[in-house]
Amino acid sequence: MAIIERPSVIPAAVGGASAPALVTPSSSLGVFRRPVAATGWRSWVFTVDHKKIGIMYGVVSLFFFIVGGCEALLIRLQLAAPDNKVLGAGLYNEMFTMHATTMVFLFVMPMAAAFANYFLPLQVGARDVAFPRLNALSFWLFLFGGIFLNTSWFLGGAADGGWFMYSPNSSRLFSPSHGIDFWVLGLQIIGIASLVSSINLIVTVLNMRAPGMKLMNMPVFTWMVLVVQFLLLFALPVITVALFLLSFQRNFGAAFFDVDKGADPLLWQHLFWIFGHPEVYIIILPSFGIISEVLPTFARKPLFGYKFVVFSGATIGFVGWGVWAHHMFASGLGPVSVAVFSAATMLIAIPTGVKICNWTLTLWGGKLWFTTAMHFAIGVIILFTIGGLSGVTHASAPADTQQTDTYHIVAHFHYVIVGGAAMGLFAGFYFWWPKIFGKMLNERLGKWNFWLMFFGVNLTFGPMHILGMQGQPRRMVVWPEKLTGEGFFNLGFWNKMATLGSFTIALGVFLFLVNVVITARKKEKAPLDPWDARTLEWITASPPKEHNFDVVPTVHALDEFFHRKYEEVETDTGTKLVKVKSAEEILAEQEAQADGHIHLPSPSYWPIVLAFGLPIIAYGVIYNLLLSVVGAAIMLLGIFGWVLEPSVADDSDYDPPAGGSETKELIPVG
Repeated sequence: MAIIERPSVIPAAVGGASAPALVTPSSSLGVFRRPVAATGWRSWVFTVDHKKIGIMYGVVSLFFFIVGGCEALLIRLQLAAPDNKVLGAGLYNEMFTMHATTMVFLFVMPMAAAFANYFLPLQVGARDVAFPRLNALSFWLFLFGGIFLNTSWFLGGAADGGWFMYSPNSSRLFSPSHGIDFWVLGLQIIGIASLVSSINLIVTVLNMRAPGMKLMNMPVFTWMVLVVQFLLLFALPVITVALFLLSFQRNFGAAFFDVDKGADPLLWQHLFWIFGHPEVYIIILPSFGIISEVLPTFARKPLFGYKFVVFSGATIGFVGWGVWAHHMFASGLGPVSVAVFSAATMLIAIPTGVKICNWTLTLWGGKLWFTTAMHFAIGVIILFTIGGLSGVTHASAPADTQQTDTYHIVAHFHYVIVGGAAMGLFAGFYFWWPKIFGKMLNERLGKWNFWLMFFGVNLTFGPMHILGMQGQPRRMVVWPEKLTGEGFFNLGFWNKMATLGSFTIALGVFLFLVNVVITARKKEKAPLDPWDARTLEWITASPPKEHNFDVVPTVHALDEFFHRKYEEVETDTGTKLVKVKSAEEILAEQEAQADGHIHLPSPSYWPIVLAFGLPIIAYGVIYNLLLSVVGAAIMLLGIFGWVLEPSVADDSDYDPPAGGSETKELIPVG
């Protein structure tokens, strides 16, 4: 909370006019009082500020990225040589299950949420999201869900059924430990976090845009995030139902996927992939949005075909619901179903190709500036194209049947997720870091970071296409030396290359972490507009003020910030763009017109209390239902406190206390 409207006026020190009074938080606390700490850990734990929540999302996601990366390195070490014994069979099953789960649900999705939380309100000209407490709740649910999921490692073993969790592998018969129970309930908690966040961001975009900002004036990143939120809104209930069914089958004797009891295991596959294939676009579209911001900035020209890029993203979101069954061609769906889903799989390549064409034409004729962010953005185009082309082959049922459950699928998926989604997120890191933290990441280290990851991705996942065509199955723990083969198709050689590539990626990520540490320690501040950016988030200070904008901007065009800096001037040779204002001048104008009364939501204790109750309930479902009662009581307390807490912090929580009707600004102690 930076500035809060107060109901009184005090005389200013000069001139006799009213002026804001500066206050510091007191130590007074109460059950239904809002916390007011402006510094220290409490200012983060109880915050509802979308920017702090975005940073916390990013930090936790990056931690899980490291965890998932270590799991991947152990998998590759196990497969580096024939008959290897780095991991036993059981531990290997747990490792690849948790690797995939961690990377998808605990890194890529929440890291995209980190960027969305931080930048979506800034890009639409809002001071916060529509429901700040719900925003805080979504983060704490994600954090507690991720912790709960990973405590399975220390409580008898992690999930071992593969991240698809196909029946009967997920049954008690084949997985008697509690690992899958942790997986099911952990994903339920994380799913609730995503669902809450999606509703929040949809309402923010639709209801809180700056004056004059039409839908077709929104940045592409905001558009792609909006499409993703609708995908989450409709996809998450499907997987929620599936997880409930699996949980009841494992814990309460139900039979939804058990053939012996007359059920059909294909029901799980349908439910999972109705969610799972839209999930691919939930993962990739935010990165598409990021590079759609990066490419025009560093090509120094507008995005080619803005409307085509927007509508192609929306089309991907719509058509993505009709392709799930190409994951099930080997299950015997029948010719009609195969034909329909083959056609849909071919069709979805069209809007994806439209994006790639538009990105390429944005680069064409531009004055390219090869920053690290630009390197990653171009890398996304190259790597995602490779992954997309290998994916198009899955539209052909005969080819798909041969490729199913081989390393060819692993190669395709990782080119899309690592080469597309993760590389796009790294483009966002280097592009927006100066805006978030006010400091520039080292460009030299950044380029080393890019090239190591770029070559690492190709060295890791390129050979997997060959391994898959040679018939190496996914999920295998060892491969015998007698099946190594000879010549170009030698399994031993390509597995060693894939392992070498995985460590190359790890070295690139390590350089990024080194870059972050070095940047955090240096004192130089980043320029206000280091990239000559185009969109509205750059009209603010770096880092942005707690209230984002001193005055909510009025939007007149797409790329509003760029058009405030440049004007078209007629010359003898035609129209020419001339810079008329700097970013500093624009910001000074904003500060000169600053709103006198800016009201922001107060921090709250209750999102973290409410979120804490859910994993307690989950532990109770696994071990003792009485523990679930305790968790439910905590949640009830959280809801009770949430409903009854005042809308803003009380005057008595301030020192000096409010005495009149002045506007007060909360400042950090000291």
